[in-house]
Amino acid sequence: MADYDAQAGRDPRAPAEPSQHRRESDEFDYHEGLRGVAGIVAGAGSVTELLSAVAQFAARAIPGVEGAGVALINPRVGLPSIQTWAATAGLVNEIDIVQYRDLHEGPCLTCMHSRRPTTSGSLGSDQRWPHFGGRVARMGVHSALSIPLIVGDRILGAINAYAANRDAFGEHAVRLGCEFAGPAAVAVYHAQLLAEARESAARLQRALDSRAVIDQAIGIIRSRSGASGEEAFARLTKISQNENVKLHIVAERLVDEAVRRARAQKP
Repeated sequence: MADYDAQAGRDPRAPAEPSQHRRESDEFDYHEGLRGVAGIVAGAGSVTELLSAVAQFAARAIPGVEGAGVALINPRVGLPSIQTWAATAGLVNEIDIVQYRDLHEGPCLTCMHSRRPTTSGSLGSDQRWPHFGGRVARMGVHSALSIPLIVGDRILGAINAYAANRDAFGEHAVRLGCEFAGPAAVAVYHAQLLAEARESAARLQRALDSRAVIDQAIGIIRSRSGASGEEAFARLTKISQNENVKLHIVAERLVDEAVRRARAQKP
């Protein structure tokens, strides 16, 4: 039996165990979804684009899903802050807005706190989320399955699956969902690492560009005034402080002005 948080008062074995034919079909869909995740190339798109792909493959891999989504925790803030999410359908996106922005409660947040899969077979009567459950049930969605995305000791976010029918996700769906979540978490983790590396490289390049233009401005001041490097830098700094403008912008202004003068003096 899978280890997960089920709704109190409802049979965790529901729905009935699928037939052999249904199991074979589910296993085929699961492996197709898994192959899709394995084929995702890190860096081929943004993290949000990768999340959209994972959500699509999750909807294929997990039995009973009518709409799926993937949410990521903001690593700088942690729970309950959600940094970004992607969904396979507009209704799922509406549910996620209710969960993350409006009410700050729901199966996804619960599963990320507990680090265990969380299911609900009747959201409207689920006492764990009295506000979220009723609101989503009125949208025509009654079953939910949320599975945490974990790499090592780090929780990245969760996969969320929804269905209109009650008790849509039994142990069979939870098992396949958990098996799918492992490689999906690795794909998301690698995409995050690559995005962070790219951002760090971009910040470094911006810093190098700023340093270069500041050095050029210092050279211009020295050539005009005969000041030392320290004195020229102090003049730039003073202008920056007096005008409340960033130092590299002051430097760019000075360099641009020098270039315009040089061009104007050409015959």
